[in-house]
Amino acid sequence: MTSMTVTDQNAAFLPEDDTYHRLGDDPYETETTWWSLNVPERGIGSWLHAAYLPNQGTVTWRVFVWDPRGADPGRLAYYKNSGPLPMADNADLRDIVFPAGGFSVKTLTPTMDYHVGYADPERNFSIEFEHRSVHAPQRFTPGEPPALYSPHFDQLGHITGELVLDGEKIAIDCHSVRDRTWGPRGGHHDSSRKKEYVAGAYQVREPGGPAWRQVERQRGRGRVQYIFGHTDDRTGFLSFVRPQDGNAGGWSPLNVGWLLRDGEFQRLDKTKSVMRNYRDPRTGWSAHMQVELVDVTGRAMQAEGFTVSHMCENGTGSNALMRWEFDGKIGWGEDQDVWKPDHWAALISALRDTGRH
Repeated sequence: MTSMTVTDQNAAFLPEDDTYHRLGDDPYETETTWWSLNVPERGIGSWLHAAYLPNQGTVTWRVFVWDPRGADPGRLAYYKNSGPLPMADNADLRDIVFPAGGFSVKTLTPTMDYHVGYADPERNFSIEFEHRSVHAPQRFTPGEPPALYSPHFDQLGHITGELVLDGEKIAIDCHSVRDRTWGPRGGHHDSSRKKEYVAGAYQVREPGGPAWRQVERQRGRGRVQYIFGHTDDRTGFLSFVRPQDGNAGGWSPLNVGWLLRDGEFQRLDKTKSVMRNYRDPRTGWSAHMQVELVDVTGRAMQAEGFTVSHMCENGTGSNALMRWEFDGKIGWGEDQDVWKPDHWAALISALRDTGRH
């Protein structure tokens, strides 16, 4: 495994970054690999994800396929969570099959192109595809939330292959994103050391507006929201959202990410890029979004998105397949809306409040 400390947001990732890194001695040091894809005409989204904890010697891998038939694990089109499994020493992510029937990853072109596969014969399910990247990995700005201490990158790719779902063969041909993160987590992802969290006091930077939007803006809660959408290798966007820094009108700043237009990637201007979310009052999940994007060169784009299908693994927010419209085009991507359970309960209470007291 390799290690490197980087503070320059423009520093390139290296071929050796395709495999696992030498991390510190924190028991919660974690390194992930994540692959996403979609089949728009079927309302299908899919993930393959693995989180390796080297100092615990374990890995947990998960495979999801979701569509409009249902969002929770018991109703998903396909769902498998391995739970923690022993991981072989010196595992090489450039050519790996995760233990106990997990998915495989093989590097075809370092830092760019990959083959991924998985099969569950008992469920008459399989997925196999190539992710051919359309750009070099884009580094998450060091020191920016939510991955303050961990290198993180996102990478758009053209994905082609085949999904076999309930025995039916379904072609895959889309543009979607992979990402990786490695480094300290400071404890389980549900924990927080923020003073607001420890004290149980969740301030709102700019009070006002609907009660549910104020709940969404509570600080110290560890909220993460991640949105992206692309038409092809020439048009689209990706960003992390900061609801904690939003205003009473419901506009939340986008703190990192890119704008892709005419085949040119540029980083977002985080002082000018914002998102406004509209939630379904029955489920609490995102339903409709407006996004205003400006990159560091001044190029602007307006995007409007609607959720098509949802995956909710833990009973709070959802990961949604999104249909986007921008620049006169239709694109596809995701909204990843991550909440802690007590924060989610407060949001649902505010959304369901009838005002009859």
